Amino acid sequence: MRTLALLLPIALVRAALTPLPSRAPAAGGPSSCPAPGDPLCPLSTQEYITVAHDGFREHALRIRETTGWCDPDVRSWTGYLDINGGSKHLFFYFFESRCAPSTDPLLMYVDGGPGCSGALGLFMELGPCSVNVQGTDTVPRSAAWNERVNVIFLDQPVGAGWSHADYEQVVDTTEAAAVDVVAFVRLFLERFQQYKGREFHMTGKSYAGRYLPVFAGEILDQNKRAAAQGMQEINLKSIMIGNGHTDYFTMLPSRFELVCTGASVPPILDVSQCVRMKRALPRCLQMTRASCVDRFDELGCKAAKGFCSEQLEDPFVASGRNIYDISKECEGSIGETLCYPITTKITDYLNLPSTRNLLGVDDGVSSFELCANKVWKAFNGRMDIHAPNTYYVANLLERGISILNFAGTYDWACNWIGNMRWVEEMEWSGREAYNAQPARQWFVDGQPAGITKSWKGMTFATIDGAGHLAPHDKPVQALALANRWLAKRAL
Repeated sequence: MRTLALLLPIALVRAALTPLPSRAPAAGGPSSCPAPGDPLCPLSTQEYITVAHDGFREHALRIRETTGWCDPDVRSWTGYLDINGGSKHLFFYFFESRCAPSTDPLLMYVDGGPGCSGALGLFMELGPCSVNVQGTDTVPRSAAWNERVNVIFLDQPVGAGWSHADYEQVVDTTEAAAVDVVAFVRLFLERFQQYKGREFHMTGKSYAGRYLPVFAGEILDQNKRAAAQGMQEINLKSIMIGNGHTDYFTMLPSRFELVCTGASVPPILDVSQCVRMKRALPRCLQMTRASCVDRFDELGCKAAKGFCSEQLEDPFVASGRNIYDISKECEGSIGETLCYPITTKITDYLNLPSTRNLLGVDDGVSSFELCANKVWKAFNGRMDIHAPNTYYVANLLERGISILNFAGTYDWACNWIGNMRWVEEMEWSGREAYNAQPARQWFVDGQPAGITKSWKGMTFATIDGAGHLAPHDKPVQALALANRWLAKRAL
């Protein structure tokens, strides 16, 4: 979410399933195991089950059932991926589809930051429930994305949400995070084997524009080694980037355009401010590229980022507008509420002892943070945001992975102009054909919902009137977009 920076086999295979006591006391609950032959029958509401595989000697998965929580009409689970012999732990939530869990695709959601929890997307945007205004319980969501897909919400990297490290270890690059994320997916499929071979998609917002292309690339690279490890390939089909921060050098100029040219709303800043920003923009881009990309000069890069922030970001942040929805004022402070007071209620709910107990949160986690500043600092210190990420996207397209890049028109942080532009400028075999396609409107219930443009596997779309949290602002339109994409229908 942050804008200013902004998962040798023995006899070929071994899948060991052994009970492991939960690190936190578990709440009791009725078993939802319908029949002894059900592949999920061994999972418990009282204790964790572990999954290990010799192809991933540094990783093991702990899973427990939480059916009846959040969405009472579907089965659900939580758990941890234990890393490096159990010294680091990634937390996840998993909900079956409301429609046809035995045949619907599998979708994994990660949030941005870097350092924000998947709980942000779960409770504020597309998960099967939200948190009530008192912060004491959950409320089912009608326009939930698990309507037609089985959904995982993953807290990654280590330090985000309920994910934690026993010795304060950190992950500070997207490429390093990708190794753990892909290990999680593979071990998840070892336990939930009914999803093996099923279509797999990934989605997320904000810094997920950096994450998802790298994660997808790691999946494809590891697929080449899957057979030798006694594992089946992950059937990755697409990534869906929502209001993503994929390319720094198209996003930064577009922030100026959004507040000074009336691209989505009338110009917000004073004429004098916009003139200063326009003059500073070329210098900002030149300094950043020279010190943060062409060669890494830590002091020079920090100076460039400071200059860019002061000249191009601070004036708008100081205006009091919501950086995630420029049509509104910021409620509270960005640091405390992300401009949305309900975020404090999500934190309150997840910090309740009863909630921790229900979810099986490890005792080693002192409290829940929606966005962890220490993770953001670690990634920012490695200048991860400046990596040329469109190279990953282009390679995915050339290998048949479809890309949906969508954005709400009222977001400033990761806005539609910058997202439209990086797609247009990306070098790939379909570039000329994509740019030759006319943009068109797309509709929901007969009403215009935005514009879209597509060629082969690359699709760009806007959601009119939505901000950074598009499914929160326009839930019906966002769900329609997701359902059409997953069903391989044109928007």
